[in-house]
Amino acid sequence: MKKFLLIVALTCSLGAQGKKRIFVITDAEGIAGICHQDQTDPRDAEMRQLLTGEINAAVDGFFAGGADEVIVWDGHGSATNLSAATIHPRAKLIMGPLPILMTLERRYTAVAFVGQHAMANVPNAIMAHSYSSLGIQDMKLNGKPVGEIETRAALAGYYGSPVIFLSGDAAAARELLAIVPGAVTAVVKEGLMRNTCETLSAEAARALIREKALASMALAGKLPPYRIEGPVTLEIENTTRGSLSPDARLIKGAEVVDDRTIRYHAESFVEAWKLFRLSR
Repeated sequence: MKKFLLIVALTCSLGAQGKKRIFVITDAEGIAGICHQDQTDPRDAEMRQLLTGEINAAVDGFFAGGADEVIVWDGHGSATNLSAATIHPRAKLIMGPLPILMTLERRYTAVAFVGQHAMANVPNAIMAHSYSSLGIQDMKLNGKPVGEIETRAALAGYYGSPVIFLSGDAAAARELLAIVPGAVTAVVKEGLMRNTCETLSAEAARALIREKALASMALAGKLPPYRIEGPVTLEIENTTRGSLSPDARLIKGAEVVDDRTIRYHAESFVEAWKLFRLSR
């Protein structure tokens, strides 16, 4: 009996390891039809409808392409944009802020972005910013400007998960392809100015996203994860409202550059990321 139970346990374990699990990081500034900051308010019913439609199209594509499980994180603002009543019936939904590692220590088969925007200071990008347009002026990783796309790809890559898909504006797509050339992207709009865009219709955007998400599943388990080799320096320049506390100098591994800028030095990206997040 013990031998039988051991065989069953091993079989279940191997089966779980073989599952294709996709983690979807969502945002709102990159969805079709959203071109102005006022439209990104979680109370905006049209934004929620457009966002949910694009997420569900992506989820549908991932399942059609062979995914066994799709976990969606409501990643815009206060994470009150999605509903269990309207999300894809086969998806699992994470609502609320994530811990520092964003659950990426679960080592998903692949990671995907839906509704993604470009990093701060990028021209012709819709509402481009890096995490907080009010709080962060600029982010640099080993001296290179970065935003949400590259830092999250690096965090996923640290745990062996590649980014296979992104939907958003053209600038966001270029940003991902610069670091993961093999990824699949669905461009649903083109920025003309910060709050002006040329956009696909909701129906066309959803069809494109489903098609591209399905195609991206061919990369799951094949595309190499994006990795940042250590040592790592992560520099954060706050906006003018973000003067550093004198106590910032007491953070181990931190270097205060000026009134608003701090650098975190660590042996790996994940350690630098932890220093940054724990000090906010």
